[in-house]
Amino acid sequence: GGKDAINTTIINFNNEKMQITWATRELFPNENMSFFYTFDEGNHKVWKPCTTYLLDQDYNSGCLFKTEGPTLAISLRNSNGSEELFYKRLKADFYIKPSPPENVTFFWEEDTVTVSCNKPERNAWCLRLELQYKSKFDKEWQSRTSKCCSVGEQGFDPRKCYSFRVRLRRRVPHCNVVNYSSDWEAETFWMNGTLLDSCDDDITPQSKTVIVLSCSLAVLIMMFILLILLCQLQRVQMSVLPAIPDPKKPFADLFNDHNGNLQEWLDKNDHVVLQTKLEYEEPESVTEAESQQEDGKNSDKQGPLEKIFTFSGAAENNDGKAAEIACLIPASNTIAPFAGFHILMNDDMYVML
Repeated sequence: GGKDAINTTIINFNNEKMQITWATRELFPNENMSFFYTFDEGNHKVWKPCTTYLLDQDYNSGCLFKTEGPTLAISLRNSNGSEELFYKRLKADFYIKPSPPENVTFFWEEDTVTVSCNKPERNAWCLRLELQYKSKFDKEWQSRTSKCCSVGEQGFDPRKCYSFRVRLRRRVPHCNVVNYSSDWEAETFWMNGTLLDSCDDDITPQSKTVIVLSCSLAVLIMMFILLILLCQLQRVQMSVLPAIPDPKKPFADLFNDHNGNLQEWLDKNDHVVLQTKLEYEEPESVTEAESQQEDGKNSDKQGPLEKIFTFSGAAENNDGKAAEIACLIPASNTIAPFAGFHILMNDDMYVML
């Protein structure tokens, strides 16, 4: 490689400080380069050695120095400076990297925002102000560029939070041979003209109220639906599994007053006639004689069978109605009293109340 084969990077920071870096490790792997520069023009140049080197693995890889003029000449030499390995002459003004914009202001008017900054003292016409913004729902930045030092954009949704950032760019090729831009100004967050700490704080009190009301309404609707389902479930349960009546209701005094003692309850209620009575009336066409004949026949047919229920008050009652319940059972050896009645029982029978 010759003197033009070395790759260099030149940056003029806001026309205040120069940074020159080079890549010589591939061409001169065992050579630690030395750097010289001058802003003088003509044949009487005064070369200045670099006082601030940038290092890469203990090898010189760059130099920082003050910008002193528009024209710059650089020279890369061997370690002791006796042999020049690279030389280049350039316009320092064509490698300017601007500083970030200063005093950035945002002006909001309905859905339009205008961003402006301080105008640089020199060569403001070479600069462009770039605005980038995105909402929480955007994945990529949207960009707008205008001449220094104001840029406007419209169509912002007042219900959304937006992130904004701005920077200055040098015009190419009118002012720069390299497309250099400043670093981004600190990112800011705005919602409907209000500056926020971040877009995580864009939940306003009104939206909180809406959320609370929505949640409450949803809970009420769910409770109403559950109530309807519960009623339907009870209906299905009653149709499939009907309720079993509680025996305590018809015999409340048995359980409440006598604690379930059947004998005590029976002794106290001997005067009460059974609630279920068999009521009948003698047909008008049947005479008293025929009734007696029928009774005689029934008594003859009864034989060993006996009448087990006899109402004690039936003989004393002269009314045309008689109430008795007759049950025919086989002969037994035991007679059990029940509520004033005599029940003939054997080992193979049971009584239902």
